[in-house]
Amino acid sequence: MEMSEWTSQVRRGILEYCILQLIAKQPRYGYELVTLLDQWEPLAVTEGTLYPLLRRLLKDQYIESFWKESESGPPRKYYSLTPSGHQLVEMMSAEWNKISRSVDQIQIYGGEIL
Repeated sequence: MEMSEWTSQVRRGILEYCILQLIAKQPRYGYELVTLLDQWEPLAVTEGTLYPLLRRLLKDQYIESFWKESESGPPRKYYSLTPSGHQLVEMMSAEWNKISRSVDQIQIYGGEIL
């Protein structure tokens, strides 16, 4: 397996979690999410990747959208979590914590029985 293929598979699942985490903190508009994710190179996305993911989350009713006037241009479409979205983020966070702790332990202890 090529490294780029492995990275792409890992990134796909993590990206949804990170987007939901950012929206959970406060409502965000699409380009703002792209800009925020650019801060972390492995998580950087294009609008062509982000918007289909947002549409799917809207369809699955984990997020909702609303329009808000902008001080520096046209109105922006903001996204916020629904109650189901908050539940999903909580469940994803619990799973992520278990997975990341396990991976950390494997990196530290290798095959040793703890």
